[in-house]
Amino acid sequence: MGQKTKAVRLYGADDVRLEEFELPEIKDDEILARIVSDSICMSTYKLLKQGKKHKRCPQNVDTNPIIIGHEFAGDIVKVGAKWRREFKEGEKFAQQPALNYKGSLASPGYSYEFFGGDATYCIFPPEVMELGCLLHYDGDAYFYASLAEPVSCIIGGYHAMYHTNKQNYNHAMGVKSRGNVLILGGAGPMGLGAVEYPLYGENRPARIVITDVDDGRLGRAKELIPPELAKKQGVELYYVNPRGCPDQYAALMDLSGGKGYDDVFIYAPIRELAELGDRLLAFDGCMNFFAGPQDSGFSAMINLYNCHYTSTHILGSTGGNTGDLKEALDLASQKKLRPAVMVTHICGLDAVGGAVAHLPELRAGKILTYTHINLPLTAITDFETLGGRDPFFATLHKSCSAHQGLWNAEAEHILLSHYGVVK
Repeated sequence: MGQKTKAVRLYGADDVRLEEFELPEIKDDEILARIVSDSICMSTYKLLKQGKKHKRCPQNVDTNPIIIGHEFAGDIVKVGAKWRREFKEGEKFAQQPALNYKGSLASPGYSYEFFGGDATYCIFPPEVMELGCLLHYDGDAYFYASLAEPVSCIIGGYHAMYHTNKQNYNHAMGVKSRGNVLILGGAGPMGLGAVEYPLYGENRPARIVITDVDDGRLGRAKELIPPELAKKQGVELYYVNPRGCPDQYAALMDLSGGKGYDDVFIYAPIRELAELGDRLLAFDGCMNFFAGPQDSGFSAMINLYNCHYTSTHILGSTGGNTGDLKEALDLASQKKLRPAVMVTHICGLDAVGGAVAHLPELRAGKILTYTHINLPLTAITDFETLGGRDPFFATLHKSCSAHQGLWNAEAEHILLSHYGVVK
């Protein structure tokens, strides 16, 4: 008999179901894992809306549903004979979902019947271990490992940037050292990570400008990553709501010192943002269209005159590789990166389907799911009010208040202990 699991499964467009079923016995080249935490990604919303039209979704999903969720961490429960020298039962794990196995787009959370993060248990297929995508993890909280995946996407976006020169055809990889960075639509959960990473990563810029049209999100970003913190790292940091600018282009160009931006990131799939970012590129400027659109025909007007004469260039990056994920885990362990700045809500497995279906309108940051509990979608900012009626939430509020209002390792342990997931 295999392990029973409870999982959120996709059957097609707008059709996810929380179900309990039995996993098959693992084979000698597989690993059984207990999932503890998963963070919800906008990419899963796109999968839900597209169903079989999504490039990673199998065409037989209606009869062989897949487990959603790809930003997950947990414990190894049972190891097939092939992997027993490398992995031990009971150890924690992190994982890199961007497999790219032999040219296949298959990935956990999109493509596998028994392998995904919104589940109590799942089975790692052999290709994950063969590719080195199952990682040992000894951090003090599971959610850091869950958030390492989205952070790795941010890191990958920075590593994917490149610059040229007129002497040869070599590309200098990464953002331009001591250059100008512009992050358009950047006060959301991923944008916060994109603001913090360059303060500690390679090729530290001289100036970072972040725009967003939501004053609430900008205010939270400025509170969590203040310009004073960036200044200590030798970086000028500006937060801008362009709606308050009569001429957005002129205002942002002025903030660049009049020369434009060496590196531009588009963090919201909006045509006007892409066109504005293109206009603001400096000589040899690189623009990364980071935000993946749902519309396969999405396009924008790009200045090819500048492409030809001022060497501007455009790329799109999605996901990160295993090296990026290891870097994310390392920076988090050194306390240089705070993945928790992304998190605004927590929930149990029972709330995942509804949260994914309504993700855009929730305007939430990262939602952390703890798969072995039942808990409605709950904002961290609501802990204080809920604590007036429930001592459990009062304790969570006290913990988060001691960490700038952020989710943290102590809060996770309080939660998991309260529900009996850990002792």
